[in-house]
Amino acid sequence: MAQYDVRALAAEMPKTARDFANYKLAIENCSKKTVFEYLLDLRTFFRFLLASRSGMDVSDLTDLDVSGLDLEFIRSIETADIYEFLMYATDERGNEWSAKARKLSAIKAYFKFMCVKQHLIEENPAVNIDSPKRRATLPKFLSLDESVALLDAVSENGENRHRERDFAILTLFLNCGMRLSELCGIDITDIDNDMRSVKVTGKGAKERIIYLNDACRSALTDYLRTRLDEDFSKTGPALFTSQRGTRISPKTVQWLVYKHLKAAGLEYKGYSTNKLRHTAATLMYQSGQVDVRVLKDILGHEQLNTTQIYTHVSDMSMQSAVNANPLASHRGSAPKKQSDSEDGK
Repeated sequence: MAQYDVRALAAEMPKTARDFANYKLAIENCSKKTVFEYLLDLRTFFRFLLASRSGMDVSDLTDLDVSGLDLEFIRSIETADIYEFLMYATDERGNEWSAKARKLSAIKAYFKFMCVKQHLIEENPAVNIDSPKRRATLPKFLSLDESVALLDAVSENGENRHRERDFAILTLFLNCGMRLSELCGIDITDIDNDMRSVKVTGKGAKERIIYLNDACRSALTDYLRTRLDEDFSKTGPALFTSQRGTRISPKTVQWLVYKHLKAAGLEYKGYSTNKLRHTAATLMYQSGQVDVRVLKDILGHEQLNTTQIYTHVSDMSMQSAVNANPLASHRGSAPKKQSDSEDGK
């Protein structure tokens, strides 16, 4: 199946799910990626219900056909069924809160469509289900020294024929904090003539402008110089291209980021493309003293509380704060050692 082939996946779904996908694409203008992921989660949900109601083993739902599920089946789904599915996602699939929240989001969107837009069901079984609680964890990010080491690992590798491209990709991640999908989707025409800004398309097909600093302009200039002889009528408008001359894929970017992390000796820390986005946000906030509301717009967040996770205080800052305590150098007086004569008293 081609990447984000909504039509092919929708053909495996009940008609109501196909109508839901068309509504999301045509009316709400959701991206194909978003709708594709909605359908994947709904297919898993329908397969689980079909298997559990038939007394089948739910450990492997791969081959279950749910395309024939009718409206009567959909109307029979209750709130308890959704809770059971979320428990299945936890126990059988090992899903963490984020994966379960995404599945629930798809289910909620589908039943809202069925109830409010289509009026095919009278009561929405998902409307009062709370999203799985998120664990309070800090974002993982590279330190400034690690970021420099990563960039140096790319620029100093003379054997990498895509060195300028890879360096530009990592520079944009670490300086601009863009998402993986946003970076892969950039066209050359999205960069303004002075190379001061770039237009990216974020979640929900929402466009925003990201401003480029000197490091980004330099990296992009060096990279584009390597493409001067390309026939863009064949390669297309994509800014970053693969070895075949086509738009670079998210998987390729993930692979090359891991490769360079390994070269920099950082592969064991569990970093990824998303961690590079976290790094940019953290460095901007902590080192550049960027206002959290400005950071929200840079990252393309809908809500300010999403951005506030980057306002955490670094270990270095906490250590500095403790060391700044005026009592930090006070060690007290050592107790006097008793003399032998005193011991004998």
